[in-house]
Amino acid sequence: MVYAIIALIVLVALAPLWHFMPTKRQKHQARLRETAALAGLFVEFRDLPLGPERSARLPASERQVLYYGLRLPASRKKPRIRQAWYRDNAQWRSPAGRADPPGFSEELPASVLAIAVSEESCGIFWQERGDEDTVREIAALLEDWKGNLLSS
Repeated sequence: MVYAIIALIVLVALAPLWHFMPTKRQKHQARLRETAALAGLFVEFRDLPLGPERSARLPASERQVLYYGLRLPASRKKPRIRQAWYRDNAQWRSPAGRADPPGFSEELPASVLAIAVSEESCGIFWQERGDEDTVREIAALLEDWKGNLLSS
């Protein structure tokens, strides 16, 4: 009986600690982000590049998504044009409607919501639906795109 009471007290004392154990989803996200870091990508929350009229209609929880990007060196000649494309059904659209998406856009997984390039980086906005191989594929596509951006 004494041992049962001691065990109960220990369980009551340890119960709050289980609240801080990471969930399966959190462990999965950590693996994806670690894979991204090992592939040379950085990860941060950013607003989707939808344009002001569409962004205003979305709540902040849907507007803020994860950006997996590659840093670009400063351009010496002329500054890079800031461009973005978002997935609208099965097509890629630009908020300004001015440019075609990069050639690799059709190879991206369906969980990628948008593609963007700026003076500082090029990358994708996505919902982290996939595995480590998906992150490696995205990193390879972004590396190729970075090479194309730097050579032009």
